[in-house]
Amino acid sequence: MNTSIVRYVLGTVLKMEAALFLLPMLTAAIYQEKQGFAYVITALLSLVLGMIMTRRKPKNNVFYLKEGCVTTSLSWILMSLIGCLPFVMTGEIPSFVDALFETISGFTTTGASILSNVEALSHASLMWRSFTHWVGGMGVLVFVLAIVPLSGGSSINLMRAESPGPSVGKLVPKVKYTARILYGIYVGLSVVEFLFLILGRMPLFDAITTTFGTAGTGGFGIKSDSMMSYSPYIQWVVAIFMIIFGINFNVYYLILFHNFKKAFRVEELRYFLLIIAGSIAIICCNTHQMFTSLAETFRHVTFQVASIISSTGFATVDFDLWPQTSRTLLVVLMLIGACAGSTGGGIKVSRIVIAVKTVVKELHSYIHPRSVRKVMFEGKPVDHDVVRSINVFLVTYMLIFIVSTLLISFEGYDFVTNLTAVVTTLSNIGPGLAKVGPTCNFSFFHPFTKFVLMFDMLAGRLELFPVLLLFHPALWKDTFSQRILHHDCAAKSFR
Repeated sequence: MNTSIVRYVLGTVLKMEAALFLLPMLTAAIYQEKQGFAYVITALLSLVLGMIMTRRKPKNNVFYLKEGCVTTSLSWILMSLIGCLPFVMTGEIPSFVDALFETISGFTTTGASILSNVEALSHASLMWRSFTHWVGGMGVLVFVLAIVPLSGGSSINLMRAESPGPSVGKLVPKVKYTARILYGIYVGLSVVEFLFLILGRMPLFDAITTTFGTAGTGGFGIKSDSMMSYSPYIQWVVAIFMIIFGINFNVYYLILFHNFKKAFRVEELRYFLLIIAGSIAIICCNTHQMFTSLAETFRHVTFQVASIISSTGFATVDFDLWPQTSRTLLVVLMLIGACAGSTGGGIKVSRIVIAVKTVVKELHSYIHPRSVRKVMFEGKPVDHDVVRSINVFLVTYMLIFIVSTLLISFEGYDFVTNLTAVVTTLSNIGPGLAKVGPTCNFSFFHPFTKFVLMFDMLAGRLELFPVLLLFHPALWKDTFSQRILHHDCAAKSFR
């Protein structure tokens, strides 16, 4: 494994994180908060470590999928470890485990919190907490790819390791320009949402943090009641933009270049909108007696469906009080998730559609054994390797889900709490049901359980395998063997 390029990219990530701390530092300066000093110290620490790690440039900039997966996983872990330090230094989250949980939840855009009184945080910490969503939404390394030149076209392996969905393609021939286009769309949509929120007379600070949470589909609110106390107009704006950020960004690329016909023919988009519409209709019928009017029912249901399927996690009502059918459907939406190539989490609509079509194909082969049928998606036959990778992903997802549920069950909490805690972290949703519902938090869990859920959050955000690869013995055996061989050769040449 090319450890030098891994080290160099990790150092670049740390230098980038040092720059990101400027936003909470500026916020602290505006509101005259002493907590800003913690962000200054952490920024300096991150900068120094980054400069040390990038002091020597790698001789070989080309790396493969293995290096891409390792770099991606370590980048997210390292950013979280550094990013949680201000919470501990300020004493706002004194426990390191809790601070790390909150930060990983932020960067992975999960939105699961250990805080019972969000309003008690300083403006600087609230800003950093929400900003982690925006940074993690599009992806840390997608930004790095836009600024760090990597030769030989190998940088696609970084994007492939971090980007959600069954397959990752380049919008344009050079990955660097693809990354810039994606971030351009991301920033543009964020600005538009911010302007709409300002038009609704939302306070400036609230508008910025809410935009960060919506764009990254994270869901960290700056109020304990999430979005409940805001006006219907603001709730509608947030609901619409949660759906927008849950759509594959390739659609916006096509629209950007005036290819409207192709954009609206995207099969995944049609299924995504169909699932949303169907879910809204069912839940409205199931919950209409709980609200004063049909308009109120439609608004709250639309908001919650958009929030859950996009994996944002904002709430306007306590949906844990809804009837069993509605709650069950919300859990199903947690599993399905948003579109591939979006900022949303979950299994992804494209995987679900292809898996269902594969089942239908197999059923057809039982009836007509001699027939040859291809699984079609987006008007093209799906490659066998893609189908195989989706099947492997689904099996791996279920294995992690089962093992995680079993591990946290030792605490003795009820089945719904354990089940939805794993679903909501593995799918990067945020709130679950029962003790982890929208009006509750994750603070009551034992540190061991929190580490299990932190693993689930990272695994869910990075599509499972980049994180799992870190636990593969062969990876480290090969790496150490190469290092030993290198040192032996160096020693012989010295003699």
